[in-house]
This record gives sequence, structure tokens and C-alpha cells, in this order.
Amino acid sequence: MTTTIAPDRSRDVSQPLDKLGPDETLKANSNQLRGTITKSLFDPITGAVTTSDTKLMKFHGIYQQDDRDIRDERRRQKLEPAFTFMARVRLPGGVLSPSQWLKLDKLGRAHGGETLRLTTRQTFQFHRVVKEDLQALMQGLRDVVLDTRAACGDDTRGVMCSINPQLSKIHAEVYALAKQASDHAIPKTGAYNEIWYGEERGKISEPEEPFYGRTYMPRKFKIGFVIPPSNDIDVYAQDLGFIAIVVRGKLKGFNVAIGGGMGRTDQAPQTYPRLADVIGFIKVEQLTAAIDAVMSVQRDYGDRVDRLHARFKYTVDDKGLDWIKAEIESRLGTPLAPAQPFKFTSNGDVFGWVKGDDGREHYTMFIENGRVINTPALPMMDGLRAIARVHIGTFRITPNQSLTIADVAPAARPDIERLIREYGLDGQNKRSALRLNSMACVALPTCGLAMAESERYLPTLISKIEPILAANGLTDEPITLRMTGCPNGCARPYVAEIALTGRAPGKYNLYFGGGFHGQRLNKMYLENVGEAAILNALEEILGRYARERQAGERFGDFAIRAGYVAEVKEGRHFND
Repeated sequence: MTTTIAPDRSRDVSQPLDKLGPDETLKANSNQLRGTITKSLFDPITGAVTTSDTKLMKFHGIYQQDDRDIRDERRRQKLEPAFTFMARVRLPGGVLSPSQWLKLDKLGRAHGGETLRLTTRQTFQFHRVVKEDLQALMQGLRDVVLDTRAACGDDTRGVMCSINPQLSKIHAEVYALAKQASDHAIPKTGAYNEIWYGEERGKISEPEEPFYGRTYMPRKFKIGFVIPPSNDIDVYAQDLGFIAIVVRGKLKGFNVAIGGGMGRTDQAPQTYPRLADVIGFIKVEQLTAAIDAVMSVQRDYGDRVDRLHARFKYTVDDKGLDWIKAEIESRLGTPLAPAQPFKFTSNGDVFGWVKGDDGREHYTMFIENGRVINTPALPMMDGLRAIARVHIGTFRITPNQSLTIADVAPAARPDIERLIREYGLDGQNKRSALRLNSMACVALPTCGLAMAESERYLPTLISKIEPILAANGLTDEPITLRMTGCPNGCARPYVAEIALTGRAPGKYNLYFGGGFHGQRLNKMYLENVGEAAILNALEEILGRYARERQAGERFGDFAIRAGYVAEVKEGRHFND
């Protein structure tokens, strides 16, 4: 007789509210995310909202921030911080129409500091939005059937989906499922429409949140769909990943991967990144049920006492993968089928023109760190607006912060090419392979968590690395490089071959050894070092890599073989 040990439930939703963390009480008492947000928005005394509303507005896709470049000066002048807001669009799979692009462009110019930001999760962020402009922004998004629901908060974040323009038919099918998943998994509360659109609250005869309840998820929950052989979304970094299995040109179903996540906290060794485990296979028609089954396990068993320990990856490790899988299967009502074979060969973007299997063409353009802005040398924002005015296809944001002008009919290509040249956008892809495989989070001056620069600094650092690459014949060698201003990992740094995470102004942890296909975590090589130490380390190891690498050997693999870092085989040992 087999005895099943009951899991520890002292820190999950089964406990009385007063035994859990303060965020759980806040959510439970928020009237399904309404709080006092409307009152805060119309408070003329401050550019901020209340502390509790700041947390609740994340569920509406909005973060309160301030300009940290001038924070100290404003403090000296006895002024409150220069509060503004970041608003993140819900855009499953990163697909939008030209009319939607034009609207986003208009809103960015009017309310977002004359810029747009493409994120590492295939969507847009507006930065520097002042409080009195928030409703105009939200209503402007509604005009083109867009919103910011659940782009942040303790719920399902924006759903990612592979670009793979060469596989147009399969991409279209998987994208439709990704959008379906996003629409299914977001909160159902009417709070969003009431606060941002001014709708009246109607009578509700059933629970307003039949899935989430009053306390929603323990922390954020990320879902992604990937189409091999490209692992462009970094599926192993998702809480729940669906790996498309294509047989003879038809979508057979998905392998299910669970428990990935990048975030960690410096000086807190109990926190660590983790790669998702593939636990089985589902048919397409099982997708929605599988999402509910996996999410409900985390909803019911995730840590609601310690937010540092509240992500699904820790629930998987604490309860055990076998137990979690069994619980998912119980809720699904059937065992998962054995995982199907698949293979990844890259996780980057294919730049330039490619032709899909439907005969339409797609142009992917490198956008450094996702920042769309006009400069005297490169009027990118104006150029993309001009393209959107004539384009009859779609735009797709890549998982690596670049942009695909997609679904171009062959006859329309010359007009698109002419505008690319006219605005100088044709030079975007003529960069070192390292730069083309780089990503950075926003960091300073707007992110409140940032300890160091990222987006503003990485281009400068790469310019100092490029002579090292050139001296060693590595200019065209693809190497993944990612930088974040803190250890939370928004640019997915812990799977990069080279990664830098901020520790203090001008100081970073340096990591080597991630997998080029996103299949392996990296390991810290240097802690809390500045630019000189970083460049010295890179000069040494890149030189050795050029001289000693084996045929086809990737940089991350070499860093391990040469003994610079140990291979990390499991997230729990990342900090060893």
C-alpha cells in the first residue's frame, strides 16, 4: 500500500487571510481590483496615487514610477518626486495592425514622451505618462480594440508566441491559440471598464472572478507558445510553456513545460532562476483545460506568505515535480501523454527579408533594446509611421525586442523597401552579431527597482566590446548578451551566454555559460564589478574562445568547457 504524504499547506490559499501576507489582504479587500483608484486619479494635490492603489493598478497594466534622474534635486527643493506612470499594452503574440500601430504612435507622441518601447514579452510600454493623461491613453487604446488588462499584477501576464515568419500557416494557427489563451486567462472583473471607460457597474448574479477568486494568483504567471526549431520566446523561462509539435506540416498538439522563471534577489540565496520541465503532451483541444489545470495548482498551492517565494517555480520545487504533475493530471481529468520529440536550434531573430510558406514576405528590423524614438541621425518613429500608413499586412513584435513588418504581398515590397531606405532604417541590421543578439530592460531612470543602468548603457558597452570581437575575428559570431538593471531578470538574462545584472551604479554581476538555444542557465563569474573588470574578463575569454573553440562550439558551451564557470544543471544550485 502506497502512502501519499499530504503537502504542506501552511502558506497557501487554504489558510485564513490573517495568516497570509499583507498583499493577500489588500487583494481580498479591493472589491475585485477597484480599490480607491478612481478617487486617486482625480486627487489634484499629488501626481501619485495611494500606496494600495499603486499595487492594484498593476492588475490594470500600470506601474507608478518617478524620474530618478531628478529625484534628489526635487527632494532638495522639497518637492514630491516627479511621478509618472508606465502603461503596458496587452498584445498576445505581439501582433497588431497598421491602424493599431498608428494609434499607438499617436498616443506615444501625445502621452508617452514621444517614444514607444517594445518589451521582451512582445508588447508596448508607454513611459512618462502623467496621471491626468492615463484615462485618455486607455480610451485611446480602446478605440483600436486594445487594452492593458492583466499586463502586470498577480495574474496571467501577456502571452508570448513565436514569430517564425517562414512558417506562416503554423504561426497563424498557434498565434490564434495564444490569443485565445490570453483572452481566457485574464481577470473577468468589471473594474477595468468602470475605472477607465466610465461604465456603470452592473448587477452580478455569479462570482465576478470564478477562477481567480478574491485573492487572484500568489504572483505573476507567464505563459508562452513556441514553434521549434526557434526558441525565440525562451520557453524554459515561462511558468507555463506550450511547445508546438508539427508533424507533416500540421499542428499535432503541444508539449507542456512548467516551472520556469528568471527572477531572483541578490543576497537571498533561497531565490534563483529555474528552467521549466517538460512534463507531457496535450492535443490542441485540451489547451484551455490544461491552462486552467496548471494555473489552478499554483493558485491553490503557491506561497502567499513570502512574495519572494511565491512564483510557480518554487511551488514545483517545494512540492516535487511528480506531485505537481499528478495534481495537474487530476484536475485535467486525464493523464498527460508522453512528450513528443522536438529540437531547438536558436532563440534569436532572423533579420531582413524572408518569405513565408504562403508566398508573403516579412522584414525583421533590429531595434536596439526595443526603443522606438526619433533622433537627428535616425528618425525611426517617423519612418515606422510612414510605413504603417501604406502597409496592408501586420506588424509583429519579436520576443527579442525587434520588429517584423509582416505579411507583405510581393507587389507591395518595393514601397516598403523605399520607405526603409528613405528613413535610414536599412542600416539597423548592419551591426555586430553580438549587438543583434542583445537585449536590455528599461532600468534607470524610470524603473523603481533598478540599481544600475541597462537600456541607456548597454549600447555604449557593446561599442567597447566590438573592438575585442573584431580583433579576434568574432564580429559575425552570434553570442547572446543580456543586461538588466537589477536581478529580477526582465530581459531573461540567466539563459544568456553573457549576462550582466545591476548591483549598484556602474556595478554589475557578470555571468557566463547560458545555452545559445535558451536551454541552460548561466553562472556568475564576477560579482559587483565595473566596466574595466568586465572588459578585461571579456577580452581574455573571447580571445581564448576564438583560438581554442571546437567546430560548431557556442560561446556558452566553451565557457563551461574551459572552466570559467561550472555548468548549472538545476535552478536550485544556481547560487552554489
